[in-house]
Amino acid sequence: MSSADTIETNPNPEVAAASEQPEHGHDHDHDHEHHQHGPSLNPECTREVEIEVPADEVSKAFRTVTKRYQKQARIPGFRAGKVPESLIRSRFADGIRQDVVESVLPTHFREAIDKADLKPISQPQVTDLHLEDGQPLKFKAVFEILPEFSIAGYQDVHDPKPDTELTDAEFNAELDRVRDSRSTMEPVTEDRALVDGDWAQITFRGEFKGEGETAEAEQQPVSGDDVMIEVGGQNTLPAFNEALRGSKPGQELKFEVSYPEDFGERRLAGKTVSYDVEVKAIKKKIQPELTDEFAKELGEYEGIEDFKQKLKDHLANDKKRRLEGETRDKIVEALLARYQFPVPESLVQQQVDARLDRGLRALAQQGMATEDMRKLDFGRLRKAQRDSAVNEVKGSLLLDRIADEEKIDVADAEVDRELELLSLQMREPLDTLRKRLTDDGSIARIREQIRREKTGSLLYEKLAS
Repeated sequence: MSSADTIETNPNPEVAAASEQPEHGHDHDHDHEHHQHGPSLNPECTREVEIEVPADEVSKAFRTVTKRYQKQARIPGFRAGKVPESLIRSRFADGIRQDVVESVLPTHFREAIDKADLKPISQPQVTDLHLEDGQPLKFKAVFEILPEFSIAGYQDVHDPKPDTELTDAEFNAELDRVRDSRSTMEPVTEDRALVDGDWAQITFRGEFKGEGETAEAEQQPVSGDDVMIEVGGQNTLPAFNEALRGSKPGQELKFEVSYPEDFGERRLAGKTVSYDVEVKAIKKKIQPELTDEFAKELGEYEGIEDFKQKLKDHLANDKKRRLEGETRDKIVEALLARYQFPVPESLVQQQVDARLDRGLRALAQQGMATEDMRKLDFGRLRKAQRDSAVNEVKGSLLLDRIADEEKIDVADAEVDRELELLSLQMREPLDTLRKRLTDDGSIARIREQIRREKTGSLLYEKLAS
């Protein structure tokens, strides 16, 4: 087609059957270039239908589409709507063929899958397409369906019910952390040595020892100025505790530290470092008193008792939710080990997409530039996510089957509550949010997720003992 030829229709219409939406929704996004959509399907979940559209219907579709093109085409030398049909068919042959397929294929595809009692969950892949004006349209459509599997005996799986009661030790530890976060460092003015519980303000320099294959960057000295170290603290290395304990401000110390192979800082792991340390000062950490004033500094609390009670309630609820969630996960894991069934590859890839999308959004929030994201090895990232994605899809399919068995439904009011929470979290008007999520199909996925959560809760109540 020359640049002077135009037609007022979509220049790249999609074959409708290839864009049929799955009837079984799973979380997936399609916003990033890393998504990988192709012909990979699990043979155990794959089905195929052969379809033939009568020649007269094909010819009628050719005539209808050609007339539309003829009416809308703009070709130099011809008045609008007066371009010869033969020229239209030659100039716009590919577009006409695609529009014909789009007009007749979806209806016949739906009829074929209804007749075969099949419910595709992946986009159908159209193959062996034969299309000529005056001849029957023939094609094959390949797609995945949900696997059939038995869940007989799922009520026999059990896991110990956890003790979710909040202990005094857990509450007091959290209360100490809150106080510690508001603590201040006060200098010790009396002339005395460092003892356990003191904080030493030090300046240090460390040199690596030995002739190992240490990289040049790792051979650079380890140093720090005015660093605070808790003498006897559980996070302080024993060598530092021993050297600092009993020393006074102004003293210079020399000692060696042999770091374990599993030390958190890779540069130091397995190395021996010779340190020169100067003790600058002794300080004490002063925690605030648990007063009504302190409670009001932390938030809108009536007093310290109100704060303690609300902290205790929060901790208790959090522990209960966490431990029950872990037990539900163990029950699902036990069920997955009990039942083996094939997993549709299309759902796995959708789940990989969703996991990568979440990861990319997190990186973007942390400040990673888009051009740096494009440099990521998405092939390796997809491969790394696959096993987790398979397990997530299997878990979802299993919960859906149990939900069917237990006749678990989700009321509109439950979806409304979830939307209200999302509206508050996203600071988006409820009506706008509802319309957007309805248009992109997310409402159905939200309802599906609520149903699975209800199923997980039911399994916990029935099978945790």
